[in-house]
Amino acid sequence: MSQTHDMHTMPYERPNIQRLAPYLPGEQPRPGDRVIKLNTNENPYPPAPAVLDAIHRVDAEQLRLYPQPQARAFRQAAAKVHNLDENQVIATNGGDELLRLAITVFCQPRPTPATAGEISDSAGLGYAVPSYSLYETLAQIHDTPITTIPLGHAFTLPDDFARQLNAAGCRLAVIVNPHAPSGRLEPLETLRAVAKTFRGVLLIDEAYVDFAQHDAVSLLHPEAGLDNVLLLRSLSKGYSLAGLRFGYGIGHRDLIAALDKARDSYNTDALAQAVAVAAIQHRRHAAQSCQRVIAERERVSHALNTLGCRVLPSQSNFLLVTPPADASSVYQSLKRRSILVRYFDQDRLRDKLRITIGTPAQNNALISTLTELTNTRPCG
Repeated sequence: MSQTHDMHTMPYERPNIQRLAPYLPGEQPRPGDRVIKLNTNENPYPPAPAVLDAIHRVDAEQLRLYPQPQARAFRQAAAKVHNLDENQVIATNGGDELLRLAITVFCQPRPTPATAGEISDSAGLGYAVPSYSLYETLAQIHDTPITTIPLGHAFTLPDDFARQLNAAGCRLAVIVNPHAPSGRLEPLETLRAVAKTFRGVLLIDEAYVDFAQHDAVSLLHPEAGLDNVLLLRSLSKGYSLAGLRFGYGIGHRDLIAALDKARDSYNTDALAQAVAVAAIQHRRHAAQSCQRVIAERERVSHALNTLGCRVLPSQSNFLLVTPPADASSVYQSLKRRSILVRYFDQDRLRDKLRITIGTPAQNNALISTLTELTNTRPCG
């Protein structure tokens, strides 16, 4: 005789995961779609030939065996590039893994009844807004408190940014520099001042720094006198390897050692390690492609300005643009014409579009289409 049981109606996931709104990446076209993809900040130029050679040199034996756990060859190559010790480098599965590791290692989850009195209810993550939305998602997954601090009118860090972080009890702060989605580059002295004042770990997200005038590596050198700075680097943008999912962190050796404790046992695979070593050893090729992007960035910025758009100065491979018409409508009109750009339905960004710099031909198509949509013609 069979018995009928009521279906289980209680959720299995933790309450914070049940409430979680997942990160939404930029739209990905379907295979075979013919679109101009200017919405996810990929480099429009191919990686160095040495990268493809490295892929071809990976043999079956390397795939049969586990990879080197700490990606030591890459760590040594990256340390040489940045004039650091290899113990100041950690290899990660994309820059996003470094963010997850930093939140796990440096931020406390919210206290539970069992841990009340033992865990601070304010030892969480702080960052300026608007910013990369994955910061919030990762903090919510870890169930750590979040402190958001509004950026200034021109997306500048407020003068009391570090003091606000300290007052909130933050253990980790993230500054994306160049800023996403505006492309603004904070001066090195501003970052140095924040690091000196902030009582936690300052993670500077330099995912786009290959397109900028300067980086913050000097903050890691002994003469800077700082032990709380961690830099995030990615091979996705400047090195044209978004599909590889390889990033790395550089910082004080004690910070790197702490992150390494929480790292997955084999977090980067043998193929990715071989390609990453080849890429960083051939930085000149990546630098040349970045220069091409920078030149196009300036040309596209000028053209969009002449169309009546307001374009913020950018030190990245994208532009934040306020079109002369409703941004959401322009986004949809471009999409109907097979041009993808990024629209953010959130405060301070609803009247703007983020546009990745593509090849000259892609950029020309964008300018031509926007000219048609705005019924104007670019000057010069």
